[in-house]
Amino acid sequence: MRPPWSRPEHEFLARCTGCGECIEACATGVIVPWRRTPVIDFHRGECTFCGDCARACPEGLFLDPDGTPPWKVQIRLASHCLSLVGVECRICGDHCETRAIGFRLAPGGVARIRIDDALCTGCGACVAPCPEDAIRIVVNPGGGA
Repeated sequence: MRPPWSRPEHEFLARCTGCGECIEACATGVIVPWRRTPVIDFHRGECTFCGDCARACPEGLFLDPDGTPPWKVQIRLASHCLSLVGVECRICGDHCETRAIGFRLAPGGVARIRIDDALCTGCGACVAPCPEDAIRIVVNPGGGA
């Protein structure tokens, strides 16, 4: 997944020189090099949407962080998510500032995870703390990057 405010993938790849300025500008360290281009690694932390990566790019690969939503993404849960298999776990929800991840109480059972895609910013704060590595942030198939 590309950093927030990235232009469409074909344009990004055609113009990125691999200079690393966006990687250096990322205070949280979630932008890392992959095949000489920047990608997000939420296992390293979360994105604060500061916009420093976009402003640091000398190639104009990013849209204006002050006037454009960062990206359209969705949370995807693997089938081994503890909440989905009946084990009490709310770690991801505890790390979600927007409360996009919540839990629905089940009578006599374990609370089930619920995700509100409309509230999810795609910051990735939920990814690293997951004990089962069961959370992925993916580009919204209908919404672009």
